[in-house]
This record gives sequence, structure tokens and C-alpha cells, in this order.
Amino acid sequence: MSGSRITFQAGQDAQPEALERIAAHLRTQLAAASLAGLRSVRRPLFTGIGASYAALAVPVAVLRAHGVAAQRAQSDEVETGLTGFDTDLLLGVSQGGRSSETLAAFKAAGEASTLAVLNVTPSPLGDLAELRVDLGNEPDSYASTVGFTGTVVALDLLAGAIAGRGEDPWHGIAAQLRTVRERAAEAIAPVSARAGGCVAADCVASGASRAAAEETALLLREVPRMPAAASTTRTYLHGEMESAGNTLHVVLGDGREVDLARSLSGAGHLTLLVTAEEVPATDDLAVVRLPRTAAAPRVVLETVVAQELVRALSAERGVPIEAFVFANDDTKEGGVDPGDFAIGSPELTRA
Repeated sequence: MSGSRITFQAGQDAQPEALERIAAHLRTQLAAASLAGLRSVRRPLFTGIGASYAALAVPVAVLRAHGVAAQRAQSDEVETGLTGFDTDLLLGVSQGGRSSETLAAFKAAGEASTLAVLNVTPSPLGDLAELRVDLGNEPDSYASTVGFTGTVVALDLLAGAIAGRGEDPWHGIAAQLRTVRERAAEAIAPVSARAGGCVAADCVASGASRAAAEETALLLREVPRMPAAASTTRTYLHGEMESAGNTLHVVLGDGREVDLARSLSGAGHLTLLVTAEEVPATDDLAVVRLPRTAAAPRVVLETVVAQELVRALSAERGVPIEAFVFANDDTKEGGVDPGDFAIGSPELTRA
């Protein structure tokens, strides 16, 4: 079964209210008696594929900050079983609940406890799971908007429940999202033509923001079809940045990332810095200023900037946002569902 599909722009427009609904929906589910045992989980293993795997950087960072030994693994790493993984709960993420690799991981989990994080219900993954939480069957776009950011909300609230976190960082997210989207559009417009002519993009971040960097790289590949890669900040500094040349650099962060962005732009490389710091823009450095927030809401706001970026680059490069190229009918249980895609626009790597 598939959730209903909307256009990319409709997903952007719907996001503020959708995330407020999703947060409220998740709070109700996490208060249920069936999930009371989450507080005793000490070694969670999160698994997913594609965009779902990217989102998992958020709960791992949140839980490690609270002293919980969390890990993430791509679903195809655990689809033959959990041997070698020390875990007391396997948490699988799949927006549609049909990703073949995540289903295989749950089928191979043996006696391990399992929890599914979904948007679409009912779904095959939900049927396999011992426990489940969902976003509420929110409509989503082909290159995910609400589905991805809503999954980040769900994973953060789930991590908060495991950690016994008292605060809820999601109040007011709708207003923050609208403000950041406006700032992103203003910052990107003057550089969009130049960015559209770049041959590739590097997306760089650390901590929980790795989720946004990985999602940005995927969106750049899916929407304007720009080759892109995601790196952690320190890894990027150790040689990867040497290939800069007619490339777009998307740098997310407030620490070493600011100096990195200045170094790249100072050498004449087009750079988009997404930061909560006050950094002046230059001809080669576009800056989107973020409010200071907790780690997970920040990832959502960083992703909102990425969505504005790929929408602008899609127009510059003449690539219809809803048009995908390759059909991989072994990535979903039951094969390609025509309801998942635009006419003539089959699947890439969405999970």
C-alpha cells in the first residue's frame, strides 16, 4: 500500500502544518502503555536504506549525547541477521514500509525485539514488527519532503523516549520552518544560475547534521541530477576538499564548518553555508542563517534549505522535479507501485 503523492512544491508548502501534526501524533503514540518499555532500551540498533538511513544520524547523535550506546547500520548490512551486533532493540525505518532490504533485516532478526517507524500504515514492515510508530499517512512528494522531515521528528521523539529526555524541542517548528524557507530563497536566488552550472556538489556536516548533509546529497542527485556526495567535516578536511573545482559546496554547521566555508569561498569556490552564526555573505559565499535550536529541529531546518536549493537548481538545469530516471523493481516488496511515482518517473533510492 502507498501513501498519497503530492508535488514537491506542495510538500514544501504543507510542511509547517504537517510537522506540527506529526509531532502531536507521535506524542500520543509514545504515551501508550505498549511503548512504556522503551525507557529500558540501552543498545538500540537503527536500520534503514537510502533517505531513511540518512535520517538515522539524528537518533544516534541524540542518544549518544544521553549516554545510550546507539548505532545505525544500512539494512543490507543486517539482512542476513544480527550476528556481530550487540543490540536489545532493532528499529527499522521505511516511509512506505515496503523497502525490501529493511524487510529482510526484520525477517532475519530472529528473537530480537523490533520496532518499525513508518509513514504508511498498514504496511508489510509494520506487520512484521513487534512495535510500531507512524507519521499518520501524511501525503509526500516523490523526492521526499514531508516524509523525510517528518521521519526526523519521529526519530527524535522516539530517541527522547528511550533517553528519558524531559524537554520536547518541536514546539514552534512551523514558524521556524517558514522563516528559514524565506531566508533560504533569498540567499539562493542570486547564486542559483552559477550553482546550476556546477558539475558536482559536496555536502559537509558533523553530528546530527550528517543526516541533513546525506539528504542534501541525495536530493541533489534525485531532483536536479547533480552528482553529489556527503562527508563529515573532519573527513572532508583530510583531503577530500582538494577536488574543489566548478563544484558547489554545501556546508552545514557553526564550528569548524564556518572556517571551512570561508576557505572554500576564499579560493573562489561557490559555497552555501547554513549556520546559526553571524557570517557575512560574499560573491562566492551564500549564507542562510538558522535560529539556535536543538540538534534534531536544526536538521529539519537544514533540510528545508536543501529543498529550496534543489528546487532552484531543477529550474536552472531544466530538469522536471517529479521526473526520475531508473526503475529498480527489486527495492520494494511487490515491485514498483505506479502509485509511488509520476507517469514515466520510476524509482531511485527512496526508502
